[in-house]
Amino acid sequence: MYEDEYHLRVRKDLKKLDAQIRKKIKEEHILRILSEPGAGKELTGDLFGAGRQQYRIAYIVSEETKKVFILMIGKRQNFYTVLERRF
Repeated sequence: MYEDEYHLRVRKDLKKLDAQIRKKIKEEHILRILSEPGAGKELTGDLFGAGRQQYRIAYIVSEETKKVFILMIGKRQNFYTVLERRF
């Protein structure tokens, strides 16, 4: 299992989502990412190599430290534009 770390704005990202979706992300998707970080889909374009995206979650995996850095969690609309600015 990998350790998780979060971008400073992820807390704000989560507040924008419905409570039920937040719960599902925290209890299901984050745990799955931490146990299998390679299961997500690789980003393309200017963000290629920046991490993986799964169910509106973008993250970078460090195999050296066994950490997953969650960059952003959000709705699909403008997701990549906001992520690119954040990165």
